[in-house]
Amino acid sequence: MAKEWILNSAMNRFQLNFKRNVGATSESIRNCAPKTIDEWKKYYFKNVRTKEHIEGLGKKLYIKITEVIQAEVEKISEEDCINYMYQMVINRTFEGYITEIKTIYGQLQVDLQEDFPDIKIEPAPDKWDRLYNVDFFILVGGKYIGIQIKPAGDKLQLAQIFKEKQIQERTHISFSKKFGGKVFYIYSIKEGKKKVIANSEVIEEIKNEIKRFRKYSL
Repeated sequence: MAKEWILNSAMNRFQLNFKRNVGATSESIRNCAPKTIDEWKKYYFKNVRTKEHIEGLGKKLYIKITEVIQAEVEKISEEDCINYMYQMVINRTFEGYITEIKTIYGQLQVDLQEDFPDIKIEPAPDKWDRLYNVDFFILVGGKYIGIQIKPAGDKLQLAQIFKEKQIQERTHISFSKKFGGKVFYIYSIKEGKKKVIANSEVIEEIKNEIKRFRKYSL
């Protein structure tokens, strides 16, 4: 497991699995429509990338791990590790908390209350955060709508965000099955000195979900 984690992290970091390196694998396998892995392997090496090319990427990955990453690891001191833990537990937790408050109550709550003055956004229980990746909720007609905040710094890092979203999708499906409502992502970015919702279209989506539950509860 540890070996696979190292390989996967290094491969993603140096983008060796990106389309420019390995080709359009998802599109290619649909074009191939293989019934066996051997069919897919033959098609890939013939039409997408050669076997030698993939071996070359593997050798490049080995160099990155044994030379680049290993050299970086050797420069890390015990003090670096202690300071990093402080940063993660104290500084970044506080920054994330402030981001949530400013985004949720500074923009989303105001926008929703324009149409639904009685709507209240509430912090989710710690258990929901751990089990369902839900930070806040809205209770409407006996159903719960989930909200997850994604701080994205000064620039929306789409690739990383979508990757995380795919990983957490299963927990959000579980939330919907248990509590009825969808889970909505709020991407928070810094605009000047303010935190704003980057994907502002989600506000209308949440309003539509509120309308749906209120319609059923009438």
